[in-house]
Amino acid sequence: MSDSNDVRFLLTIQETGSLVAAARKLGLSPPAVTQRLQQIERKLDIRLVDRSARRLRFTEEGMLLCQRGAHLVTQFDTLFEDLRARRGGLVGTVRVRAPLGFGRRYLASVVSGFQQDNPDVDIELTLTDQPLTDSADRYDIVVHIGELPASNLIGYAIAPNARFVCASPAFLKRFPSPETPDDLAQLPCIVLRENNEDASLWQFRKGRTARSVRVSSKLTCNDGEVIRQWACEGRGVILRSEWDVAGDIAKGNLVRLLPAWKAHDADVIALTNNRAGLPARTRQFMQYLQAQFRPQPPWRS
Repeated sequence: MSDSNDVRFLLTIQETGSLVAAARKLGLSPPAVTQRLQQIERKLDIRLVDRSARRLRFTEEGMLLCQRGAHLVTQFDTLFEDLRARRGGLVGTVRVRAPLGFGRRYLASVVSGFQQDNPDVDIELTLTDQPLTDSADRYDIVVHIGELPASNLIGYAIAPNARFVCASPAFLKRFPSPETPDDLAQLPCIVLRENNEDASLWQFRKGRTARSVRVSSKLTCNDGEVIRQWACEGRGVILRSEWDVAGDIAKGNLVRLLPAWKAHDADVIALTNNRAGLPARTRQFMQYLQAQFRPQPPWRS
C-alpha cells in the first residue's frame, strides 16, 4: 500500500456500507470502485472485502486494516494540519454529532460562528436522537447529555445541566401538585425515550434519601421538543433537562415541581476518541465550544 489514499478509500467503503454508495461519495462509477478495490487486494495478496449482489462484508484482514489504518490516517492528517496551522489559520474538516433539540437550539449557532471565524475549516454537523451509537467513532466530537455508559471515549465538560419535574399551570388546576416523588405514580406523565434508558423509571434524591418511581404515560416520544410542547399544553408531567425548560419556567408556561427533590444531573459533555494527537482544528473547536457556555450556560444566565 503506497500511501494513505488506499486506506482512506477502504474507510469510505466501510463508512458507506456498499460499493455503490462509496462510488457516489467518491464521485466515481461503481465499476471504477470495484476495480480499485481489486487492485488493492492484488497488491496485498489478501482478500479484504467479501461482496455479493446483496451484501458487503469486510474480512478479518480488512477490518484490521481499517481499524489500524484509521488511526494512522488521523495521525498523518494531524501532523500536516498542525504544520499548516503554524503558517496561520486552521484547515480540514470537523465532524460533530449531537442530540437533535440541543443541537438545533445551541450548537447550530456555535458551529456557524466557529466556521465563520475559520473559513478554511469545513464542519459537518449531524443531529440525531441517539448520538452514542456504533457509528459515533466516525466523528471527531460527539456531544452527549446525561450519564455516560461504559465507553472508551474521552469526555470534556461543556456545561452543567440539571433535570426538573414540570407541569403547566393548567394541568395543576386539574390535578394536585405532588408532595413527594411517590405521588407522581398517580399523575399523568409524559415520557421521553432517549439513549436506551429506562425512560419511565424516575429517580430522585433529597439529602441521603433516595426515591425511584415508575410513572405511567399515555404519551411518549423520542423528541424532547414534542414532550415539552405537550407539557405546556397541560397533557402531563415531564422530567426534562434544565436547558430545555428553564425558559418556559421563567415565562410561567411551566411550573417546577418537587424542587426539594433532585433528579440525576444530565451535564453536557463532548466526547473524542483520543485525548492526545487531536488535530488543531478539533482542539480549537473544542475550546470554542466550551467558551460559549462559560462562565454560565445561557439557561442559567
